[in-house]
Formats: sequence, C-alpha cells, structure tokens
Amino acid sequence: MTAQATGKRAPLNEFWRGARFGFPVCVAIAPFGLLFGTLAVENGLSVFEAFFMSFAVYGGASQMVGIELFGQKVAPWLIAFSIFAVNFRHVLYSAAIGRHLAKWPVAQRGAAFFLLTDAQYALAESQVQSGRSFTFAWYVGAGFTSYLSWVAATVLGAVFGKLIPDTSAIGIDFLLPIYFLGLVMDFRKRPLWLPIVAVSAVASILAYRFVGSPWHVSLGALAGVALAVILPPSRSGIEVTSGQVVEEPA
Repeated sequence: MTAQATGKRAPLNEFWRGARFGFPVCVAIAPFGLLFGTLAVENGLSVFEAFFMSFAVYGGASQMVGIELFGQKVAPWLIAFSIFAVNFRHVLYSAAIGRHLAKWPVAQRGAAFFLLTDAQYALAESQVQSGRSFTFAWYVGAGFTSYLSWVAATVLGAVFGKLIPDTSAIGIDFLLPIYFLGLVMDFRKRPLWLPIVAVSAVASILAYRFVGSPWHVSLGALAGVALAVILPPSRSGIEVTSGQVVEEPA
C-alpha cells in the first residue's frame, strides 16, 4: 500500500518518517552550526545577525566564506561572487533533483529548493533509488529537522562560543571532509562512480593549488560533470540496443 493510500494521516506519517530518516544529518551538521555561530560573533556579527543569517540563507559553507569576507575591505560584488562559487554545486543538485519535483506545485518546489543541501540531496536520491515513496511531506520532514538543527546550533554557538578561547585548537574542521566523504560513498554503487570521483578530486586539488579557494569546489565539480558528459552512454548506465535506449538499473 502506498503512502498516498494510507488515509488522512498519511502526510503526517510521511513527515515523521522523513524526520527520523534525516535525524543523523542533524547530528552531523550541529558541530558546524556551533562553529559558524562562534566565528560569526568573533567576526563582529551580533547573536541576532548570526541567527538571521542562518535562518534566511541556510548556506553552511557559503556562510563561512561570507563572515570571513565581511570584516575585510572586499568589494560587495566579490563577496557575492565568492559565495556563488561555493554554492555552484547547488545548481547541479537542483538540476538533478528537479526531475523528481516536476509534478509538485510551485510553492512546494520553492520550499524544496530552499531546504536543498548536500545532505538533503543525498537523502532524496537515496530515497528515490531505493524505490520508497518520495513525497513532499517526507522531503520536508527530512529537510526541516536539519534546518532547525542548523539554526539552533548557530544560536548556541553565538551565545556560548565565547567560552571557547581558541576555536581552531579544537580541530573540529576535520569533521567537514569526513562528512562529505560519507555522502559521496553513499553513491559508490553507481556506474563510473570511481573515475568521476577521482577526476573531480584531482581537479579540485589542482585548482586549490593553482587557483585558490573557493574556486576549487566548483572546478572540481565541473571536471566530474565534464567526464560524465564525454563518456560513452553505454558506460554511464545507459545501454543502446537495436536503436532503442534502455536504462540499466543503478
């Protein structure tokens, strides 16, 4: 029986199912929210400004870049362009996930794209790939819990972060690569996962060395996309047989 046929409480049930599915993400992003709140206050933002930035932007890494640039003599357009460079991967996320949201009303799609993060994209793709129901209520349940966790952790970091004398001494930044590595590994069964990831990694490292941050994020992603585009269709999960295109199971 599908989720749509379980009665009036189906949307609420789907919401809580999504919330339970997304709870581990809350645990993973909370330290970053605490760190952002702490750094935001250290860079001159008030507690309210730190809260409002997380509430309105919900950008994670781009917020980190923003607060590092706000206090410097940097042109506003350069700050906006740098944040765009960090968030460029979300253009790719939205293009990939958009096909699953095509039949949703405009308001629901708008809310879905606002809640779209690295982890939310991975959860959504995993949900679709497993064949389970992919509903707006489930999506909001999974995404809203992470959103609340990020905002709450930001406030806690902004209020109590000053109790930590040296945030860099904690070494909490090591969690970020581990977090993203876990997301990437979730797709390891897909065709050509290894060569695309390898090319993206090498391109990102070279871009970081010769171009600098934050451009290495976008350039690494574009290198992986370029490889996927130029590879033969039969090697990227699509088999051409007798003039017909048949998708192979992921």
